[in-house]
Amino acid sequence: MREIKFRAWKIADGHEMFDDIAFIDWNKSIVGVNYPISSTNTRLDKEPLDNVVIEQYTGLKDKNGVEIYENDIVMWRDGESIRYAQVAFTPDIKFLTCDYVFSYGRFAYKDTENHLTVIGNIHENVDLLVNDTDRISPDDIGNDIHEFLHGGDK
Repeated sequence: MREIKFRAWKIADGHEMFDDIAFIDWNKSIVGVNYPISSTNTRLDKEPLDNVVIEQYTGLKDKNGVEIYENDIVMWRDGESIRYAQVAFTPDIKFLTCDYVFSYGRFAYKDTENHLTVIGNIHENVDLLVNDTDRISPDDIGNDIHEFLHGGDK
């Protein structure tokens, strides 16, 4: 049976991740997080649910033993190419790429601990989900060519 646990990303006042969730009270719309104040002590903070994004653990781990949560960004080698995907629950586990949705039930790499690597999350690394051709703007190409030809910035 899969372990049920959550993490929370505070979206108000910048992004901060809380992985020690004490409770979620859906009726009062608050989440309790154990906030570290030293290496041995924590304090219980209560955050309004409107200020956080709650993400569920999938029960899966990557090649490095890292737990995979929804909204993580994972990568894997698919033949000669490398794929990047956002992890989602809808309600089944899915891997959303720029051009395809892989359902875990039909996913060729079900043994995620041998194939997938967590490389980030959508809160801090959304740029990892963009097509490679979209990552470079024409102005960036011009700057790179100028730097190559002239040995420095414009």
